[in-house]
Amino acid sequence: MSKRRQWRKNLYENYDYEDNYTDPTFLKDLRTNLHVRFYSLGEVIRGITVLNNQISCITGFLIIFYMLYSDKVSPSSIFWPSFTVTIMGYICFRGKMLTFSMAIEDSKTLLTVLLFGYLLAPVLHTLTDAISTDTIFSMTFIVMLINVLFCDYGLSVAMVSKAISVNAAIFGSICLASRLATSYHAFVLLVEAAIFFVLYPMVVREYWCSYFFLPIFIVDLYFLWTISLNVLWIYVSLTLFINFVCPCIFVIQQRHKHNIHGPWDEAIVEETTDDNIDIKL
Repeated sequence: MSKRRQWRKNLYENYDYEDNYTDPTFLKDLRTNLHVRFYSLGEVIRGITVLNNQISCITGFLIIFYMLYSDKVSPSSIFWPSFTVTIMGYICFRGKMLTFSMAIEDSKTLLTVLLFGYLLAPVLHTLTDAISTDTIFSMTFIVMLINVLFCDYGLSVAMVSKAISVNAAIFGSICLASRLATSYHAFVLLVEAAIFFVLYPMVVREYWCSYFFLPIFIVDLYFLWTISLNVLWIYVSLTLFINFVCPCIFVIQQRHKHNIHGPWDEAIVEETTDDNIDIKL
């Protein structure tokens, strides 16, 4: 029998070998677990606080809706403190970059948004009158869940979408605004939605620290304690589970990380300027 020619990593040159033949040299450059990073428990706990912060923001917004819906507070008692805190936050956010011309331009934008929001509030207030309250609350739960899933937590993944996240939150706010007593109530709720889901995330992305979620978390605890103890315990349990149980599970499961690296021949289709197609290996 004639000696078979040496195996090469080219399919058309290996007609002496079986179709399912694998040469020992094929995997000689195989490497496993390259560039794998193992995180400590403290790093994971600090990282997961950004998710808890978003949940706390949604909880705080729903608390404001409940207080307006049940007439426990007047809209003005919520609007003016929020407006003052927003102005102070804007000054701190701009910092040394703040100039007089910049302040004038941003003030024009703010006044325009407030004016159009106030004029459109009667329309938005009656937009979903024909829909039952149970349906409105169910839709709000779904869109707020979408807001949490697609929110930007600082990760470069395909699932992140700021547009979907913000639009879902605003849609839920409009749904809830239709359940309030007057159009002024609806206007105040939409302003709060803009603060919680548009302005505050800008500050979070720029200056995020793991301790930022504590103030809003403590405020939520206080108001939930005055509203419902059952909801309070659900909120606390969910926060503890996300912030401590989930990181522990993640750290324990890190030992199962396994990936492979090697000189795989992946075909890349490229179109050239002369409408020809080149296939590179």
